[in-house]
Amino acid sequence: MRKYIVIAILLGLTYACSNNAPATNSNAANSTDKGASASGTNAGYDSVKGAGKFTHVTLSPQLDTKLAAAGKAVYELKCSACHKLTGEKLVGPGWKGVTEKRQPEWIMNFVTNTDEMISKDPHAQALLAICMVRMPNQNLSDQDARNVLEFMRQNDGVK
Repeated sequence: MRKYIVIAILLGLTYACSNNAPATNSNAANSTDKGASASGTNAGYDSVKGAGKFTHVTLSPQLDTKLAAAGKAVYELKCSACHKLTGEKLVGPGWKGVTEKRQPEWIMNFVTNTDEMISKDPHAQALLAICMVRMPNQNLSDQDARNVLEFMRQNDGVK
């Protein structure tokens, strides 16, 4: 029982400190289309690749096990408190299928440029509306982001 109280307090503090109201873009919440384009106030924004420095990420058809192992270490240290490897929501959304729903550039831009992505991207805003907790910037390096992407691919069944 005490464990649940501590978790509830931490969630409340996280939400209170997020300084952001949930977005109301319900259409984006149901979209899993990798090719969806943005509309409205972010005209010209690329909702396929997101906002950030990653404009082209080349992936091998085979999994890079070294990168995936390094990504698992990052996940365990910085991500596992909020994200499950299944499709089930914990604090943030589950990771199962994320590499099938989003382009590699979008994923890497989101984990390295979280604040701008949440402010511009309809998919990120829809996730915020569902989870109601803003993802904190984890200060991942470019290499950490690539490692996490490879771990996500492994989680989605890439061999």
